[in-house]
Amino acid sequence: MVLRRRLAEAIGDHRSDMLIVHVHVQVKPGQEDAFVAATLENARNSVQEPGIARFDVIRETADRSRFVLVEVYRSPEAALRHKETAHYAAWRDAVADMMAAPRNGVKYENLFPADEGW
Repeated sequence: MVLRRRLAEAIGDHRSDMLIVHVHVQVKPGQEDAFVAATLENARNSVQEPGIARFDVIRETADRSRFVLVEVYRSPEAALRHKETAHYAAWRDAVADMMAAPRNGVKYENLFPADEGW
């Protein structure tokens, strides 16, 4: 019981309104370079948005057709605003036919570090 209370207090100290989304993408064979180019263009524009703390593009080493976009928004509203931008729409349309399967976004809440740590 004491451990549970301490954990709750510790988590409570670091919760924020931030929203973290991991978007899992598998790209069709032969489309990897085009996907990377389109995605890096989107990422470069996305990090300029005031509501985005991070926008990482990472690639699996064992299967180079699999990617994860790590998107860190300062608020859930910032995530909604991001989807209204021209660069997001251009990316979405450009990569739609490159997907081997529908992309899958998993949402997370931030526990640590605090907002200023991002």
